[in-house]
Amino acid sequence: MSTAKPFTFICGQDDYLVGRMGAERFAALTADLTDEFARETVNGFAANMSEVETALNRFRESVQTVSMFGGKRVVWLKDVNFLADSVTGRAEGTLKLVEDLQELLTGVNPEETSILITASPVDRRRAFPKWCEKNADFALAGGDGDDAGEALAGVALAEARSLGAAFAPGALELLLAKVGANTRLIVEETRKLAAYAQPNDLSPATSAVGALLKIEESHVAELTPNVAAGDFFEAAEAFFSGDLKWTLAALERHFFSGGDARPVISALQNRNRILLQVRALLDSGDARMGPRGLDGLPKATAVYGKHFVGATEKSSYNLFSQNAWYVGKLASTAKLPTLRRLIDNQQEFIAAFEEIIRRPNNAQEEVLRELAVRCLAA
Repeated sequence: MSTAKPFTFICGQDDYLVGRMGAERFAALTADLTDEFARETVNGFAANMSEVETALNRFRESVQTVSMFGGKRVVWLKDVNFLADSVTGRAEGTLKLVEDLQELLTGVNPEETSILITASPVDRRRAFPKWCEKNADFALAGGDGDDAGEALAGVALAEARSLGAAFAPGALELLLAKVGANTRLIVEETRKLAAYAQPNDLSPATSAVGALLKIEESHVAELTPNVAAGDFFEAAEAFFSGDLKWTLAALERHFFSGGDARPVISALQNRNRILLQVRALLDSGDARMGPRGLDGLPKATAVYGKHFVGATEKSSYNLFSQNAWYVGKLASTAKLPTLRRLIDNQQEFIAAFEEIIRRPNNAQEEVLRELAVRCLAA
């Protein structure tokens, strides 16, 4: 008696990761099929209950269709979105249609028809996803909540490996800090960085067959935009390094290219908020600077994280929502000011913003230069 699962179910919160895994599984399932009519894809994306019904009717017809030449068929119901905790997903009609889908899947003979379902997002508290976990060849793309960062790192590592490249220490962490949870951008940035690393890292010592090309941290800093935080990296880096000359030069480059003062002030405030919280943890003894950056952040999160009610999304207002490596990097590489200096900085940023409003636009650079001199030349 066959022990094969009647169908394959892949789900997760990130549609890109789910779609990527689904495409790989579909390619494997159809690898031996020579009849193009023996493979079919049904779009499961639905904006309302009527579209759910249309998609599932098409899927049912496809599953029940007999192959023209009597061989095995493969049907992929992809981009399913009506299993989420949404208005469409909660509708009584949708729930009944999903029950009918479960009944259909129960009667499938995997020897005759291979079924693949990919869904994102999914409310795994509901009966159907729980049933799939027990009865299907089940896969969760991206892992559960706390493993999201590890899943994103895995995407970058897999892409680099496929290109014959590898990340040098610190490079992957900086990439994730700058890009954030955008899997598509992580893949594209990894490809770009691997292409950049190739002509620079090849040498008689590293160009042997099978040798990995190194994506350095400096490559990421130079080539990858800081999409995640919207930070103006050079100006913030220069300011918090305490280097007045570098800060003034960074401001000159920013305004020479037509930049505005407001996003720079926002970037400085965001960085300052994070460092304020880091400094408070260090001064209280809840964290300490170690050889790898900030030690004790997980423990501090368990103690103080509960107080950040309503600030669970990534935000400079909540230190514990930040990438842990990124926080350690800021604390270890910056010339970390005293708590009093950081509070004074925040007041200076507010004053600079108010001054920009009062003065003409052509005085923006002058206001920020004066800010830098007051804060760094003291």
